[in-house]
Amino acid sequence: MSTSSTKDALLKQFKLPGFGFPLEYSTPNTPYHLFPNALNTADMDSGSVKQQILTLRELSMLQFMSIITDKVDWHVNSEGIASKWKAEACEAKDSNMTKDMADYCIDELRHEASLYVAAAATGLPPPITTLPGDVVKSDTAVSFELKMALQVAVTTFENAIPTKFKDWHPGSHEMVWDLVHPSLFPLVYGRSRILPGGRSTTLLDCVQGCGEGVISAPQSRPEITPSGHGGHRSRRFTKELSDRAFSTKFQWLPCEVDISGEHARITTYINSLHPTKEEKLYKILEKLMDASIPLWNKTLAPLADKTFVRSRRINYDCVEYDPDPEEGSETEGPQQGDDEDEDDYWDRRQEWIRETRVVVQPEPNASFSPQSQPAHFNLRERYSKTGLQVIVKLANIQLTPDKPQYQGGSWHVEGQLNEHIVATSLYYYSSDNITISTLAFRQQGDTETIEMGVNYQQNHNEWLEDVFGCEQGSGVQEIGCVETGEGRLLTFPNILQHRVGEFELADPTKPGHRKIVAFFLVDPNIKVISTAHVPCQQQEWWWETVMERDKKHGNNAIVDKIPVELQDKILEDVDFPMSLEDAKALRLELMEERQAHVQVADLAFRIHSAFNLCEH
Repeated sequence: MSTSSTKDALLKQFKLPGFGFPLEYSTPNTPYHLFPNALNTADMDSGSVKQQILTLRELSMLQFMSIITDKVDWHVNSEGIASKWKAEACEAKDSNMTKDMADYCIDELRHEASLYVAAAATGLPPPITTLPGDVVKSDTAVSFELKMALQVAVTTFENAIPTKFKDWHPGSHEMVWDLVHPSLFPLVYGRSRILPGGRSTTLLDCVQGCGEGVISAPQSRPEITPSGHGGHRSRRFTKELSDRAFSTKFQWLPCEVDISGEHARITTYINSLHPTKEEKLYKILEKLMDASIPLWNKTLAPLADKTFVRSRRINYDCVEYDPDPEEGSETEGPQQGDDEDEDDYWDRRQEWIRETRVVVQPEPNASFSPQSQPAHFNLRERYSKTGLQVIVKLANIQLTPDKPQYQGGSWHVEGQLNEHIVATSLYYYSSDNITISTLAFRQQGDTETIEMGVNYQQNHNEWLEDVFGCEQGSGVQEIGCVETGEGRLLTFPNILQHRVGEFELADPTKPGHRKIVAFFLVDPNIKVISTAHVPCQQQEWWWETVMERDKKHGNNAIVDKIPVELQDKILEDVDFPMSLEDAKALRLELMEERQAHVQVADLAFRIHSAFNLCEH
């Protein structure tokens, strides 16, 4: 059999999106559909990404409850403390909280506290859904001991990196230090090598296997596929919006995670983190994945339950005004001048009416009732046989007196559709000498429900902004922000956009930092190319292994006699694996592509949800 025939036979045995299957392939014969994704214009157009638009007052209630649940003893049932919280909320500057809103919040918090205390009695306190979507937080999921172990392990990892080799994120002005980043040494279509026939790397042989496999094929531009329809290729969407959803050049590489046992187990290497040298850090990251799974369960449950309908704390179905000049006497307000044109007068009077009338703000439901809950969902139960794929990132934001402020980020959704990221877990494990930092979220709103469900008078549109904070046009709604202090674990789905808030040094005369671990969960209903399929691509790791192997076999004299300059020349002439210099050049290309993608994805996110209040 010819070499090409052998390669074709191996490829037929093992296929993944981008390797045997087209990039846009989605599993057609699995029991569960792909989760919706805000990067997929088809999902946005079908409405599966859209969320209930909430009144500004309900958003204020959510923010109030989020602030309360940030307190250490929020679950303590004390009437005196509750009264103090309510008074502070209602009396705060620019607050729109009313007594009824505060009372409802306290009733809901007492209900949540009863669940919290009951669960804590038998194990860890449950995570808290802090924003719709669902954004879930916990300050207890990761123990103090594990946090400290992570701090020590990462500090050891940092100290082993010479200053000149610190990998500052391009364009960050040496404020963002990438310790482990998926954009470095990613899958490069047409260059990276993939093990055929379903072969897999292990933590022990991934470096020795460097250079094995077949070169991945260059990819062509795909067409978007709605997540809920496996195998279907949609042609309903404009090229401008869908063209950049997939990358034809790069894919971030996840590691494989076995969840069949009691604890998560990383079975293939984390890209850019040496599997044997950093074995201790791997074990700590496994424990962080264990902690993340219950939060991911809560984040993904509403998306897994296609019949789930979220209950509202405040309903709004009819626009009312108080005062309402249109219901008053015509003798009130501007009167027509003797020589004034009637049209001019009515224009002037209508302007007065618009400026005088005040939209009546809605109050919460008369009595508290617990929020509706989606059907039970558990990643371990549903995917124990297939496992999870997780993309890992470790990054530090380092501030100094010369660079005292971090400007924050832009609105975005993680990844491109190649990665099929469905949810993110962020663990803030170390913060020092910085002001409060937050992560903000916004959603694509279900505008049709508001348009059809609210009774309003013709040409009366101001209620949209007054009640919902929205304007005629884009239906994107900012739903709030979450503090990201040390020790907090936070998860959220890829149907929401998020943005890192700005922060600065608390004491401008001293340095400060914020350190995070990020896990990006690949949709468990599909498998993508991972580090199981791509042996490590780092030239440095490979060369160390070559030298160690030669020394082990008694060839150390030969290796030692090769001048360093000649070793460097040998490595320069090696096309694969990638040198660090080559990988950084590819990273710049990847970043440029993704920055363009973020802009297009943001446009798609905003235009796929819009208000169009009719003139009736």
